[in-house]
Amino acid sequence: MIDAPLAEALEWLFRARAPAAVETKAREVMLDTFGCVFAARRHPEVTALGKALESADPGSASSAAACFAAAACWDEACEGLARAHGRPGLAVLAACGALARIHPYSFEEVLRAYLTGYEVGGRMGESLRIAPGMHVDGAWPAFGVAAAVVKLRGGSAAQALAAVRIAACQMPCALYLPVARGTNARNTYLAHSAQLGMLAASAALGGITAPAGALEELRTRALAGAPPGSPVAPPGEWLIAEAYLKPYAAVRHVHYGAAAAQALREDIGDRLKEIRAIELSTYSEALAYCGNRAPKSAIQAQFSLSYGVACMLATGELAPGSYTAETLAREDIRILEALVEISEREDLTITGQRGATLSVELRGEVRTLAVESVAGDPDQPMTREAILVKFARYSGLSAARGAEFLDAAGDRLFSAINPA
Repeated sequence: MIDAPLAEALEWLFRARAPAAVETKAREVMLDTFGCVFAARRHPEVTALGKALESADPGSASSAAACFAAAACWDEACEGLARAHGRPGLAVLAACGALARIHPYSFEEVLRAYLTGYEVGGRMGESLRIAPGMHVDGAWPAFGVAAAVVKLRGGSAAQALAAVRIAACQMPCALYLPVARGTNARNTYLAHSAQLGMLAASAALGGITAPAGALEELRTRALAGAPPGSPVAPPGEWLIAEAYLKPYAAVRHVHYGAAAAQALREDIGDRLKEIRAIELSTYSEALAYCGNRAPKSAIQAQFSLSYGVACMLATGELAPGSYTAETLAREDIRILEALVEISEREDLTITGQRGATLSVELRGEVRTLAVESVAGDPDQPMTREAILVKFARYSGLSAARGAEFLDAAGDRLFSAINPA
């Protein structure tokens, strides 16, 4: 059963104060998400979406949250939690940040609500795995939003559980199909999660009820065929401590091959034209989500193991600019991408670990490198300096402003830096 352990976790989250290290990690994840939102606002599609939402529902916190959530994942450079197979905090911050723009919530209230939502979302992602053909962004993130908004608005743990159940009764089946076809409808999934969670929270606070067992029914009916989930993590375990931040703008599954390519590029130097073959071997989940070949759009390329390796070999980076039409059309990247052969590393699949082995064949020699972890993984967290450099690059604001937020994020600074 899911209800009972989730109820225990909620009771704990509604009364516990997070340790200082957990609050620090939460601020880092929040700051990184803000940077991703600022960067995405340079895309005309994001601007147009914001205008359309505002025009339809002026001044709406729900619309603001939707635009924030869509922007935060646009360049695929945002946070995640490997054990949840998704990103528990993004839609939560979208909702809490939007509400903080129109209500006098203190930063401390927002931070505690955010942590509650992150922990609920992470637990649900770990327990309720999505079925093949689905995309995680339109699924369990709404549960974290529901719990966080109830917390932020002064509700109880029991009302948060009711809100999660209400959301479970209508959780959508979000398809992976748009990614495979190169369309960006996927970028609205977390926007919908934010709005669904906010609706469920208001419903619970208004006395609407949902049945016990809704989460189990969801797993049985909507998630039939999904991989088995893990037990709900117990109270006292802060999942956000394992949250990863991304050094590259790409799906996390792409990072391991890309990191190997970056290291080999330094060794290969100016011999890229001598490359005759490239072989990437990685775990099965990466193959399932990121097997897109010869990508023609940004989202296809963000979800492409072969493109990530080729672009890194050719340019030395994976950043928002790696997915422009001009970069996608580069002949040198196209040639390298076509050379990449992808296979499964069964040892990683069996153990549930992430990593990749990359082999590059040049004239007369082969260079091989295995990468078992990358910056941002729990055993290799991004340094404070790296977080601030990324924030400044993505947001256009100073690293000093980001450092202020990490060190003493009071009400004034949160209001100034929150792009909701």
